[in-house]
Amino acid sequence: MVKQILSVLVIVLIGVIAGALIYLFYPENWEISVVTLYWGNKVEDPEGLFCERVYPLEREVRGAVEDRILLAVEELLKGPTEEEMEKGFFTTINPGVKVQSLTVEGRVAKVDFDETMESAVGGSCRVGAIRAQITETLKHFPDIDDVIISVDGRIEDILQP
Repeated sequence: MVKQILSVLVIVLIGVIAGALIYLFYPENWEISVVTLYWGNKVEDPEGLFCERVYPLEREVRGAVEDRILLAVEELLKGPTEEEMEKGFFTTINPGVKVQSLTVEGRVAKVDFDETMESAVGGSCRVGAIRAQITETLKHFPDIDDVIISVDGRIEDILQP
């Protein structure tokens, strides 16, 4: 009797593990979420006078619901698509930037990027635009009120004009 119960438990455990692996490795099983990303827009601000003014754009992402905040930041880092650029959207974030970590503690999102984020970045206008893109994208989530941006774990001396 004990052998039969153990056999059933092993089969159930194997089924649970197999189901988890299928979920992880077959993205078509993930849920589709809509996230709002913020970028500059040449149509809305043709003269580029308002550096820190960013404009919303919705995009669908596929993944686990609990990962939607990270998915939104990763989509932001990809930049606008060709179609979105035709509508005037642009990014001031360097290409190739990677998220090293993202946590939410209380109502504060803490996002750490690799050194590519601040490579050849200068000028208060561009720095303000980069911060606005990241901050507004994250603050669009109802459970985030504040954002702390870091590069390689540094907070104080990053993204300086």
